[in-house]
Amino acid sequence: MKVMITGCNGQVGSCLVEQLKGKAELLAVDYKGLDITQEEAVAECVAQFNPDFIINAAAHTAVDKAEEEIESSYAINCDGPKYLAEAAQQCGAVILHISTDYVFDGQGEKAYKESDMTGPQGIYGESKLAGEKAVAEACEKHLILRTAWVFGERGNNFVKTMLRLAESRSELSVVDDQFGGPTYAGDIASALIKMAKLVESGSKVDWGIYHYSGMPYASWFEFAKEVFIMAQAQGVIEQQPSLLSIPTSAYPTPAKRPANSRMDCGKIAKQFDITPSDWQQALQNISDYK
Repeated sequence: MKVMITGCNGQVGSCLVEQLKGKAELLAVDYKGLDITQEEAVAECVAQFNPDFIINAAAHTAVDKAEEEIESSYAINCDGPKYLAEAAQQCGAVILHISTDYVFDGQGEKAYKESDMTGPQGIYGESKLAGEKAVAEACEKHLILRTAWVFGERGNNFVKTMLRLAESRSELSVVDDQFGGPTYAGDIASALIKMAKLVESGSKVDWGIYHYSGMPYASWFEFAKEVFIMAQAQGVIEQQPSLLSIPTSAYPTPAKRPANSRMDCGKIAKQFDITPSDWQQALQNISDYK
């Protein structure tokens, strides 16, 4: 199996490289190795490597910055995936593309299904939705994986931020009216690899969009609480900071955050036998997040 991974140094990309090393012929690139916004460079790179699978883990994920960096957001989140998908179609490869819950409006309490109406509330979500459509139109053999609340040992994420803040603060205010399923980056990588392997085995696969995130659902406040319980139990912090529950309105941000990021993972379970990410289990090695 020949696999090309973009965004190889990101949260999910680094896990993909780690899990596939020695098990597949790999071409792992970051933006220095391949700028996916350059159409000719993408076409040349893909044609030269001739992969069976392209896994696109590259993205402009700075949600607040996206509100100002509109051109860059669309270039990385829409144009880049489109060029990769076109190149995949050209050489007969399958493209697996990571997307986000931000394609929805974030309202209500029901877990989002793949068939639910989209309605992004900011540039990040709009650019990612445009990317989904571009990938689906450009490459017949496409699998789009929407996920949410990603955390892992690499990159910037909520768990690492909480641990860092706990070093200097005895009290922290955390939003308690946004709900979602925290998702471990290593589990996302495993899910993508399992999807690719099923395709490789010759099994019939329904191309399209799939949802994948963690269980149980929690608020950011509840997630933070669990992080500090685990961190203290494992000796990463001596004392848990005092947590203050606040509403979203008390923590204004340039980009609107979804109140509901819950995702229904029934479709991926049925098609690929993939279960939701166990984020509590993923915190068992919390010293690795420091």
